Amino acid sequence: MPSKSRDGDVLVAISGKWVSWTHTVIAFTAFLGALLTGLTLHYHKIVQNEFYGYPDEWFPSVSATIGDRYPERSVFQLFIALTSGPRFLLVFLFYILTARNSSSLPQLIAGFGLFRTLTCGGWTYVTSTDDHGWHDIFMISYLVATIPWTWGCLVLSPPNPKALKYRKCFAGLFFATLVPLVIFFIRHKVHKVPGAYTTYAFFEWALIIFDIGFDAVTALDFDGFELIVRDVKGSRKGKSAVVPNSETEKGNPLKQPQSEGFSILVAVDALADTYNGFVFWSMLTSLGVTVWYFPLWHMGLSGWEALVIVSISPLLLAVRSYRSFAVRNVRYIHLLSLVGLLAYLVTNPPTRLIMVSFGVGMSCLTWAITFHKEKDAMPWRLQGKILGWVIGLIASSVAKFGFWTNNPIWPVLHAENGGWNHLGLALAVVSILAVQRDGPYSSALTPAGNKGSPALAACGVGGMLFSMHYLLCDSSTMISWVWEGYPVRGPLAVPHGVCTLLAMGAGLIFGSFYSNFARSWTFFGIGSIGAAVLTVYSHWLGFYGGLVLAFYITAIAPTIIKLAVRHSPGTTFGIGLVIYNFMVFASVWIVAYAFVPGGPVMREHNDWIMTGAMLLIGAGVFSASAITSNAHPKVRAKQRAPGGNVSRHYLFILVVLEILAILVAYLRFPSFNYTPYHPEQKLITAGIWTVHFSIDNDMWSSERRIRDVIKELEIDVIGLLESDLQRVIMGMRDTTQYLAEDLGMYVDYGPGPNKHTWGAALLSKFPILNSTHHLLPSPVGELAPAIHATLDCYGELVDVVVFHSGQEEDVEDRRLQAEYLSKLMGSSPRPLILLSYLVTKPNEGNYNKYVSERSGMKDIDVSDWDRWCEYILYKGLRRIGYARVSRSTITDTELQVGKFVVGEPEGTVDLIKESQVPEGQRFPLQFRGEGVRGHRYHVFDEPR
Repeated sequence: MPSKSRDGDVLVAISGKWVSWTHTVIAFTAFLGALLTGLTLHYHKIVQNEFYGYPDEWFPSVSATIGDRYPERSVFQLFIALTSGPRFLLVFLFYILTARNSSSLPQLIAGFGLFRTLTCGGWTYVTSTDDHGWHDIFMISYLVATIPWTWGCLVLSPPNPKALKYRKCFAGLFFATLVPLVIFFIRHKVHKVPGAYTTYAFFEWALIIFDIGFDAVTALDFDGFELIVRDVKGSRKGKSAVVPNSETEKGNPLKQPQSEGFSILVAVDALADTYNGFVFWSMLTSLGVTVWYFPLWHMGLSGWEALVIVSISPLLLAVRSYRSFAVRNVRYIHLLSLVGLLAYLVTNPPTRLIMVSFGVGMSCLTWAITFHKEKDAMPWRLQGKILGWVIGLIASSVAKFGFWTNNPIWPVLHAENGGWNHLGLALAVVSILAVQRDGPYSSALTPAGNKGSPALAACGVGGMLFSMHYLLCDSSTMISWVWEGYPVRGPLAVPHGVCTLLAMGAGLIFGSFYSNFARSWTFFGIGSIGAAVLTVYSHWLGFYGGLVLAFYITAIAPTIIKLAVRHSPGTTFGIGLVIYNFMVFASVWIVAYAFVPGGPVMREHNDWIMTGAMLLIGAGVFSASAITSNAHPKVRAKQRAPGGNVSRHYLFILVVLEILAILVAYLRFPSFNYTPYHPEQKLITAGIWTVHFSIDNDMWSSERRIRDVIKELEIDVIGLLESDLQRVIMGMRDTTQYLAEDLGMYVDYGPGPNKHTWGAALLSKFPILNSTHHLLPSPVGELAPAIHATLDCYGELVDVVVFHSGQEEDVEDRRLQAEYLSKLMGSSPRPLILLSYLVTKPNEGNYNKYVSERSGMKDIDVSDWDRWCEYILYKGLRRIGYARVSRSTITDTELQVGKFVVGEPEGTVDLIKESQVPEGQRFPLQFRGEGVRGHRYHVFDEPR
């Protein structure tokens, strides 16, 4: 009931609309005051950016206006401080206007409103000059939080047609402006187009206008509010205090307890479920990396690969007595699974693999039990577990996005190479102990009725789990599928990886709230079209198909799992994981066909893998649609229930993760402003290295050790072989992302994982103007990849070819590849460097095709007879030096390095003393003698 008025005089009564108008006027004054001050006092300085100044750039950006110079910065900060009071009042009044006992959404939106206000203070008072990183974090956080704030205001908007119309108008303009804003920022930052930043600045100022305008619309809503200052104690007249009216206290809604829309227990449960899901996906993806170590070093099947099938542990649940035991002791089984996280403490590779395998088996068993048990609890409990499990997948992908495609709690990481294992383990223990597991349970299965086919349900589980692992465990996987080289015609791993994460999150939300459509054949058709487009096309079109598929896979996941729990978990989850393992092996067979039995049957058939995965999901959809169509209307209504307030707790976690992903994308955005080590000498230091899939001899991730050697050798251009790690068995990784960002280099990932090679990548300090990927003739053995790139080296065009030849036993393959590459190199009229793995002896066999009149190439050291695999050839450049550097324990192959000068004739091949070489053109001294960390100049014991 409405609150009663207290006795006392009204001192001040102000219409609520003046809160909005005050906020609007002061906010505009802050920005326009700073702009006018800057244009008057420092015009040429504030239009200057990192690349261009006046007259190419003639209008300042918001950041340059408000944060770089005095006094405009002080003008802005003063008025923003004055804006804070009305701002807090505006958020509070909007909450009062929209608060409902039955919904926690107004509280959530008010929280985002407060967060935006605080982050506004962050980027206002921590300028880009003070701390560029934190300024950017606050700014991006503010912009990202604007999304839920805008959405919430639209959803909660009172029935005021005029206000709603203006809100939609300002919101539409705001988000529409983001598209050209990003386009012109990329044109400025990446392509360095003169004047692009001025255009960007206009869109940036437009965002400010639309943002403030959106909040100004609240004046139409607050017109019915009145802020009153009442003297209830008679203080103004010196009267004694008035005794509070207890009835008034009761009737005042501000004194009432908050509705139970937000529950601490449910929030803790949501956080615990999500983190447990994160741990599940972290362990599952780590199994492939640790297993891969063994066939890698055995150059074939080792026997340890059999441990991949530990994930079929839910088959044990087919036994009713064991199922009952497992349900009663699920917390202890879950704790046992953490043995997989403890594996990083063990240095012995076989023991570490056994621990990881045991952990994965227990984890798969735990989640199968959990889903099965929750079918007997309230529907929201099962919904929560499903959401936590899928959001855990997204959390794992976000973590890999932030850690350059490594998961920080993997057992191939430790503190020295970037692991956060201690923290990850501690949080896992807390999450398992914190999660709520009490609830009803019956060992009996779902009562008889139309439950669908358990076999089809198992197919759905297997197809869904495999698709998630194969495509969604890393945000850059599908981007590597559609990558075709320079010039860039499609997405980049950074920043566009965040698009994959957003599509996954959006799909999960859609599937949770629109489950009937999610299980429809129409939606399956849309997902299948996305899969086909991703498989067939490259560049942006292929990626758009991938986004549709990512959206579909996460949307269908709740339906598939709810279908599976209708049957024995030993059948649906056990057989489903058998199918999952079959698909995992098939995805390896398509590239490892030369090393496995029956390999040629699956050779290069990624299309079969994608078709199989979609058919398996389709089997689950068939069973689910049959149940829905035959269900009683009340049952169908129950199926549509979205989970109420409980789902919102999980979705709030999802929104936070997506915001974190956007921040990571911004902070990792490449500068594309790289400098070679010795520009004054016009020197190119080029190297070739087979990095053995970035797993060292002791089964640790090796990218940081690789980075150190490349940096210390001052290598400007390097070819990496055995570099394609975007496979289930290799952890879905991409070492080139870390190396390129840390070393400041452009990168061409090379042929993607859907091209069925072991990988060839190119990193360069020089801009890559053009690059083409080649798959050389390989009628019998493994596919031979090559990259042919043109670099801008000190204003001159220089070609670089990175190439990995076929196996020694495939003689005809290597002959055809030698002829192909010889023709390719001979066709280039520009200076060229070949960084290669040739599998031949010097001056014998195919060597004489690579070094020939047809190719025009010369050997970097004709006197080096002790070579078989790696070679550096060149033409049109002056050769300065050549070195062979030992591998330490990083890989099984040495690193070869050559130095060349651009713009000078080739010269002779005569060797001279190092003292005759200019100091800036010499190799580093630290690799002489014993070297550093196991790396030294070997074979000749010094450069030549």
